Amino acid sequence: MRNRTPGPCHTGAIVAVAALLLAPAAEPAAGNQTASWPTNGWPRATPAAQGLDPAPLDRLHQEIAAGKFGNIDRLVVVRNGHLVVSERYARDYRSLGRGRDTASHQFNYYHPDWHPYYKGREVHTLQSVTKSVTSILIGIAIRRGEIKSVETPLLSFFDGFNLTKVDPRLRRATLRDLLEMRTGVEWHETDRGFDSTNTTVQLEASKDWIQFTLDQPMDADPGSKWVYNSGGSHLMSGVLKKATGRHAHQYAETHLFGPLGIREYHWKITPTGYPDTEGGLYLEAEQLAKIGYLYLKDGMWDGKRIVPEGWVKASTDERVAKVNQAGYGYGFQWWRVDRRGEPVWAGLGFGGQFLIVIPRHQLVGVINSWNIFGGNVPGVIGPFVEALLASPRA
Repeated sequence: MRNRTPGPCHTGAIVAVAALLLAPAAEPAAGNQTASWPTNGWPRATPAAQGLDPAPLDRLHQEIAAGKFGNIDRLVVVRNGHLVVSERYARDYRSLGRGRDTASHQFNYYHPDWHPYYKGREVHTLQSVTKSVTSILIGIAIRRGEIKSVETPLLSFFDGFNLTKVDPRLRRATLRDLLEMRTGVEWHETDRGFDSTNTTVQLEASKDWIQFTLDQPMDADPGSKWVYNSGGSHLMSGVLKKATGRHAHQYAETHLFGPLGIREYHWKITPTGYPDTEGGLYLEAEQLAKIGYLYLKDGMWDGKRIVPEGWVKASTDERVAKVNQAGYGYGFQWWRVDRRGEPVWAGLGFGGQFLIVIPRHQLVGVINSWNIFGGNVPGVIGPFVEALLASPRA
């Protein structure tokens, strides 16, 4: 959903990735440098034991508990591979959605069986953080040689679809353009409300999400214009199926979730059987933090490389600057929400889903919320990042 702030490794693939992405790893953090791998659960510690001043995080916790930022239901902070904050906040989503929850289906965002938790389980909708997770699968497929490189022509993954309506310019678009949200496809998502004129609302009401997206007109040449485009992010589902022979959720089970010990998840499936890679993934907050930790460790997990060397940097580099009024940058389906001159990587999702990674301080933070019921509350992403940055003592 939209964001509203709006096998063995193949040598040729390694060379292609290295040539494209070669760069130094992220700057190491201060403090404890011993990697702790939470495959079977996070080791717990107090903030102080991991070199954090607990006061900024405690203030944030108290404000969340008091309802200052609306319906936040989870807060998780990891430092140096240790879980230092894991808070739950009870929210009565059944009452909040009453009167708007009559249609029980996976795209009714008010129905408590579907959102924000999936049918009483602990897994929480991630909305557009799904995009960031799916982009990791693209990197894995490149490492495994199933995708040659990000310079592969985009439409080469869709030769089984009807391309008769495609603007000729789209034939010049690459996988890189897709990952950077610069395909040139005309898309109206963050420039209007969630009504019938919103292209993503139309997408979710369509019978074939991939065909719908391919059929859209273009208003720019590939690579020349950034526009937030959830349909483009859903095309990653088609890319993965064509390249690997497996759907995104199946591929993730083997190559991402399995190695990280993520055993519980839900992924929405669209009418044609493709997983919804624009916003359909559900994970529990401590499990989502593992995704951030994987990136913090440059794609390594317990001695094993999960994503190709350089992919984390490529994903989180500010490839397009100042894409919105908040001044955020954008990478390969990852945001840059830098603050105080500090690089801050993020996955952001509708309703208040935040995955925050601050590499220099070895910090990962997760907030889950469901602020969709109206009323004005202050945004939490700024205070969250400020609290994280204010906490390290070393």
